[in-house]
Amino acid sequence: QVQLVESGGGLVQAGGSLRLSCAASGRTFSRYAVGWFRQAPGKEREFVAAISRLGVNTYYADSVKGRLTISRDNAKNTVYLQMNSLKPEDTAVYYCAASQAEIVTTTPRTYDYWGQGTQVTVSS
Repeated sequence: QVQLVESGGGLVQAGGSLRLSCAASGRTFSRYAVGWFRQAPGKEREFVAAISRLGVNTYYADSVKGRLTISRDNAKNTVYLQMNSLKPEDTAVYYCAASQAEIVTTTPRTYDYWGQGTQVTVSS
């Protein structure tokens, strides 16, 4: 089993940056693909970015391409989401999730473990 803890959220002005971290427990973190999802009030949870087990492949939602970068350090059991050029529409609770699936997906139901989320608020 994997436990995930997100950190790094906060309040930032439009155009600013934040770096989210997702720290995982356990010694088999490299067996999991990891995704970031977000959920704004009154909206469904949506895919943001994902990274394969060894960090070779990354995937992004069209709305964040060129602004957000996902990376991982398996030695530290941590996945990062660097967020630049933030917009008010990026405001949401951000969740990281781990998947044992062979193929990295963008569908929340295919992820096995979830963190508690961290709030990101972008003011205009």
